[in-house]
Amino acid sequence: VQLQASGGGLVQAGDSLRLSCAASGRTFSNYPVGWFRRAAGKDLEFVAFISASEDITDYVDSAVKGRFTISRDNAKNTVYLQMNSLKPEDTAVYFCAARRRTAFSRNAGDYRYWGQGTQVTVSS
Repeated sequence: VQLQASGGGLVQAGDSLRLSCAASGRTFSNYPVGWFRRAAGKDLEFVAFISASEDITDYVDSAVKGRFTISRDNAKNTVYLQMNSLKPEDTAVYFCAARRRTAFSRNAGDYRYWGQGTQVTVSS
């Protein structure tokens, strides 16, 4: 599976962005997908997860859950991360990743396939 993340940009606090993770290769609909982010000088952080069948979603915390929504369109081989009410602390490079096993995971090491990352910068 090859993944390509897109949709990042420079926005102001309170704005919205929708990130896309487009997949090619194997049957993408079989793979759970996670979004991760890495802020400058910080470790890679789990952001959100969606199962292959879309019946399970998870977010890093309630603050993100109330502003971000993960979804997928398996017909388009794409997973989305809708980010609303963006804050300066959301500034980071965002990565999408897919794993072969169906189980939920927040651990980046459990994900085999990674996109190249897309920069999100939120100014105050």
